[in-house]
Amino acid sequence: MKKIGFLSFGHWTPSSQSQTRSAADALLQSIELAVAAEQLGADGAYFRVHHFARQLAAPFPLLAAIGARTSRIEIGTGVIDMRYENPLYMVEDASAADLISKGRLQLGISRGSPEQVIDGWRHFGYAPAEGETEQDMARRNAEVFLDMLRGQGFAQPNPRPMFPNPPGLLRVEPHSEGLRERIWWGASSNATAVWAAKAGMNLQSSTLKDDETGQPFHVQQADQIRAFREAWKAAGHRREPRVSVSRSIFALVDDRDRSYFGRGDQSEDKIGFIDDRTRAIFGRSYAAEPDVLIDQLAKDEAIAEADTLLLTVPNQLGVDYNAHVLEAFLTHVAPALGWH
Repeated sequence: MKKIGFLSFGHWTPSSQSQTRSAADALLQSIELAVAAEQLGADGAYFRVHHFARQLAAPFPLLAAIGARTSRIEIGTGVIDMRYENPLYMVEDASAADLISKGRLQLGISRGSPEQVIDGWRHFGYAPAEGETEQDMARRNAEVFLDMLRGQGFAQPNPRPMFPNPPGLLRVEPHSEGLRERIWWGASSNATAVWAAKAGMNLQSSTLKDDETGQPFHVQQADQIRAFREAWKAAGHRREPRVSVSRSIFALVDDRDRSYFGRGDQSEDKIGFIDDRTRAIFGRSYAAEPDVLIDQLAKDEAIAEADTLLLTVPNQLGVDYNAHVLEAFLTHVAPALGWH
């Protein structure tokens, strides 16, 4: 069995061709799609976080709202850019959202992706320490965040507090037990996947990664997952880790599907550069009749290695159509592969 969820970037644009024309549309439709996905039997509702962009940017109000409207589906991110985060304040927000959802938060974090503005994290009040890179800063913030999630006291209490304190050092409140084990790291390279394993985080691997061997995307991604699992075992963690991969997958079951995605121009991996420095490979999209799709997906090595599959959705086509995309996959594709 494999968990099946969706991943939305929450794009919005004030265009007559978009069903999502404002930030309010993106947020409210994200909630409605999560509710619909739960009703359809999907396992997860995940959201991308991008700053300075016409996309979803503030995850915790959205996750808390979804948590209050749903009862079963996992809710998460893929990913929060830790260059922008105050880790202690983030502990408060994440714990509150997790408590509202009764322990369903699956929080993906990372060092982020290419930005809309130059050094956007500086506008949020953050900068690398002397001798640090921005990647170092993100990993340092992540380590503080993980440590604070353990719920250990560290702050000296005021001897004359406004309200009575429990005994001992104080921790950040609220505390959500178990959330520390539901943190994921979005890794683009094998080395960062190994680092995430050593830190005791689950692994999120998206539709792109560093092109490290020249092999097809799904083969490189499968190798990354195996390296992660080997490092996890070597680190001696007691629980089993989780691994998710993201894919653009569309089962063509009606004329709308064929008009949107039936052209077949995304059926090959692509090579590009991230920040004009890092050579990256972008995984292909899948769009075909269900029987063809089943055969294609069965050959994807990384999907086979992962326990969770996140379907990227074209959110600007509206809630009803995206619910149809999920239903078509869950009905016509996943069962034939033994995934759901």
